[in-house]
Amino acid sequence: MKRDPAEFLRQGCTTLDRILNRRGFAFVPGGSGVSSGGNYASGDYVNGDRRLEIHFRFSLGSVKYHFADQAIEHESYMRAVLGEKGGNRYPGFSDEPLDAFDSLAYDLEHFASAFLNGNYEEFHQCVTSSEKWKKIPGLARIP
Repeated sequence: MKRDPAEFLRQGCTTLDRILNRRGFAFVPGGSGVSSGGNYASGDYVNGDRRLEIHFRFSLGSVKYHFADQAIEHESYMRAVLGEKGGNRYPGFSDEPLDAFDSLAYDLEHFASAFLNGNYEEFHQCVTSSEKWKKIPGLARIP
């Protein structure tokens, strides 16, 4: 019998807890249920005016960082921090749904310092950099 998304999310959060709890974040379960795309579960890691929003359907999906009035998707944040060559592990490709949590934990630990313990200005610079990149026409983004 397959596990439901809420169970996968709970299990995956044990991996993220090791990174986020020691930095003052606490997990707050969000919505779960059935939508047109299937069963889903979501939640947020919250620490004051910082929030990491995560969604799970068949695997870990949308990951979004919020800091005060600014927000950025994981892939855009990693691009802003690492540049075009990347190095981030999430998102990745695996048949095991929980592997995505390991990959996200790696990225958090190694590349997300502006969100985890930086100041607002550092995070804002990442958001601004991402917004500028998104305005570049598609083919012009290719190095």
